[in-house]
Amino acid sequence: MKYLIRVRCDEVEGFRRDILIDEESTFLDLSKVILESCGFPDDQMTSFYICADNWERREQITREDCHELSSADQDLYTMADTPLADFLDEGITRMEYVFDPFNERTFNLRVAEEEPGHGDPEIVRSVGKAPQQIADMDATTAAILGGASIDLDNDFNDDLYTDDELDLDGFEISDGDF
Repeated sequence: MKYLIRVRCDEVEGFRRDILIDEESTFLDLSKVILESCGFPDDQMTSFYICADNWERREQITREDCHELSSADQDLYTMADTPLADFLDEGITRMEYVFDPFNERTFNLRVAEEEPGHGDPEIVRSVGKAPQQIADMDATTAAILGGASIDLDNDFNDDLYTDDELDLDGFEISDGDF
């Protein structure tokens, strides 16, 4: 069985990738095809989220084993060890792929259809230019601030305060804090 997975991005109008991939492929295989289809290097800590029908995130499938960082009672899924069929055969049709982990930028993935057959993953449709993989800090800041900018000289000017206005007692650090 093969899945036709449609990849879209809310940031870029007209961007779409359709990927045909075998059910026995892993999430790492899917990640590599997505990155290749967008011309992105494979050097980021990308991850997948299995989503409910309303796009609510559920299970996370990580690039690397981050078990020491997660709760011991959570299931841990890694891309290399998790076949697509483990989730997609259960009727899951929506996923998110975090391609910019620093800014939580994602692609929305939908299983558009299933068809018989086996074989290597292939990009069957590529429309539009992919977004930049890692957002510029200036663009990210502007998006967060709604187009406003930060003026470090005016917003954080040391001349606005005098030494007698600062309560240095609240900032004491003892040797026991280290």
